[in-house]
Amino acid sequence: MARGVKFDRYGGIEELQVVEVPTPTAGPGRVAVEVVAAGINPGEALIRTGALHDRWPATFPSGEGTDFAGRVVDIGSGVGGVAIGDEVLGFTDDRASHATHVVVPAVQVTPKPAGLDWDVAGSLYVAGTTAFAAVRAVAAGPGDTVVVSGAAGGVGSIAVQLLRARGATVLGIASEANHGWLRKVGVVPVAYGAGLIDRIRAAAPDGVDAFIDTFGADYVELAIELGVPVERIDTIINFAAAEKYGVKTEGNAAAGTIDVLAELAGLAAAGAIEVPIAAVYPLDKVQEAYRELEQRHTHGKIVLHP
Repeated sequence: MARGVKFDRYGGIEELQVVEVPTPTAGPGRVAVEVVAAGINPGEALIRTGALHDRWPATFPSGEGTDFAGRVVDIGSGVGGVAIGDEVLGFTDDRASHATHVVVPAVQVTPKPAGLDWDVAGSLYVAGTTAFAAVRAVAAGPGDTVVVSGAAGGVGSIAVQLLRARGATVLGIASEANHGWLRKVGVVPVAYGAGLIDRIRAAAPDGVDAFIDTFGADYVELAIELGVPVERIDTIINFAAAEKYGVKTEGNAAAGTIDVLAELAGLAAAGAIEVPIAAVYPLDKVQEAYRELEQRHTHGKIVLHP
């Protein structure tokens, strides 16, 4: 038997249970992967609570998880270019990667670069493609000053590096504990809290050209108050504010392709982007993993080891 995370109803962290499930086999056009590492994401927590029911409803019993990296253990008919034992990373659309095994269409895996850490590979898809889409959405380039909220989080930490690679000046909103890392990757750190807008204006005396919100709260309103055009504001979380003000909401759905994932994996393997790993938990400790995630102060990614 395989094992996987399930929940039977909307609710708190205590709804997450690890249960035995039949070991999956690959059908036509699909591959089965034994999971080595699987990232967890804030959106999964929101789905579990029911907060995103109108946008992404769950059916019960529900599995969980999108990101994964592992080794191919079964191949369905009609699949070429993949062999048993291949090391891959990829994604599932079936909320199923928080498990010992996952089955996906073969087109949803890509070879893991030899130099890429398993934990980075297994947590790259959602955060990486979301960051990629948000950076593209605000059309940042040389000469632009861009502010990123939640700049040390899973998405924010990748977005700031992609922005720097495009030649933008980046201001990262984060706790002071993360300011050293932000400086290391070429970002101007700005502490959140009272007086934030004054600190941003002091750090960007010529104004702010674009804003990426990975945190929520009142950051869309802050961006508008800073004079950022609505077409250059992207939020990946505050959909109510986006509807109210007409800002963008481009994230994983806008760039969640295997080609983008392969590009990001290559960048990470080459050291062009750093993906911080905040913590690693065994699958049985999935509740503890989400308890840490939901404190919303994580620097980088939290990963499960099935």
